[in-house]
Amino acid sequence: MHEAERKNLFENTSVARAIARLAIPTMVGQIILVIYNMADTFFVGQTGSDAMLAGVTVCMPAFMLLSALSNLFGVGGASAISRALGRADAKRGGRCAAFSFYGCLLATLLYSLLSFIFLDAYVDLLGGGHPQVHELAREYLTVTVVLGGAATSMNALLAHLLRSEGRSFHAAIGVMLGGVLNIALDPLFMFVILPRGREVFGAALATSLSNVCALLYYCAVLIRGRHKSVLRFIPEAEALGDGIPGEVLSVGLPAFMMTTCENVSYAVMDALTAGQGLTYQAGLGVAKKINMLAHCAVRGIAQGALPLIAYNYAAGNDGRMKSAIRLTSLAAVASASACMGISLAASRPLVEAFIRTQPAAEYGEVYLRILCLGCPFSALAYVMISFFQAVKESRTSLVLALARKGVLDIPMLFLFNRLLPPFGLAWATPIADFICCGMALLFVTHYLRERSDADFPGVAQPAQHVL
Repeated sequence: MHEAERKNLFENTSVARAIARLAIPTMVGQIILVIYNMADTFFVGQTGSDAMLAGVTVCMPAFMLLSALSNLFGVGGASAISRALGRADAKRGGRCAAFSFYGCLLATLLYSLLSFIFLDAYVDLLGGGHPQVHELAREYLTVTVVLGGAATSMNALLAHLLRSEGRSFHAAIGVMLGGVLNIALDPLFMFVILPRGREVFGAALATSLSNVCALLYYCAVLIRGRHKSVLRFIPEAEALGDGIPGEVLSVGLPAFMMTTCENVSYAVMDALTAGQGLTYQAGLGVAKKINMLAHCAVRGIAQGALPLIAYNYAAGNDGRMKSAIRLTSLAAVASASACMGISLAASRPLVEAFIRTQPAAEYGEVYLRILCLGCPFSALAYVMISFFQAVKESRTSLVLALARKGVLDIPMLFLFNRLLPPFGLAWATPIADFICCGMALLFVTHYLRERSDADFPGVAQPAQHVL
């Protein structure tokens, strides 16, 4: 994107149109991302094997930890790049991109190596202790995390960096390409190329290959547009200086912790459900994946709008920044509420699309109805967290991220599982979302009031921390 085009998008285009241009492609890409993540579950569910279904679903936290790593460097990098552009400092933006790229690559390679070394213990920790589930989950994890982890995290990182300079369309195309390929390759590997009984391996192979193709697409886009982009990936010492690592990591840490704690929470939920039997575990696994659709739509809206908020914060345009926050919040809550309504109205057919065994489908229906109740509250909280990431209020965003997943819901998982088995643990999610939403609204209201009272531009004197 040329500098004049980027400047016009961030500064002159109406806020509603700018958010639509930035957020809609990102939201569509995120929805397709969760659909293709659900494709593995859907096609494995066609086998009628609860063990295979559980084997795939228990790996979700380990696989999504790759997203946490890409968020650490991608969200932090995108926020830093957009703020640099708001200050007309393209050179710093390029150095932030280089640090984010190589930091994410090294962190992912380390995670893949540790997953390989402690593979069996990792699978058991995720809730794959049942002998049948263990071997299947081990196979899936080896292909998607150990071998395909770098491609998965790096294509997500590059999508973040492309959005930082306004290229949301190209970022979304890469996500959609990976999704469409995975949906096409799943049945090909599972039911045509590989023999019966290797469906889980086929699903894992399809996922990894589709992510490799998405990564190649992003590389082609970056190479083709290198002359008009601020993104630079040349390893240089300057990328480690001038406070760049601290700026990227401090902003990205809340996004990393939120995704990590979310997956730890899911792993705890899986482990607790595993003690109740494979039928409950399969039902919960499917309900979680369906419920992810609302969260991914909201994540797309918030991530798409983040560069616009960060740019105008750094440029000192508070009126435009506040308008972006209001419209983003409205869009996110409306989207999440629509997903909640669909889940409540069609919970049984949605679950039965993935599960053939009736007991597991009945349990999945109940789990989905409970989990989806937190969607609107989670949506608003997520937008507020993204806002604090955009304006470099890292401590506040970290507190909210930990409150949303980890500090509140994990203790409640154990409590409600003991008090109201077998479905009590599902109530921890909407209750934690409600509490976190209330905290987020208080923090944002306080921040904006303090900023208005101070009446200064964001680039000169950042507002005081909420905490």
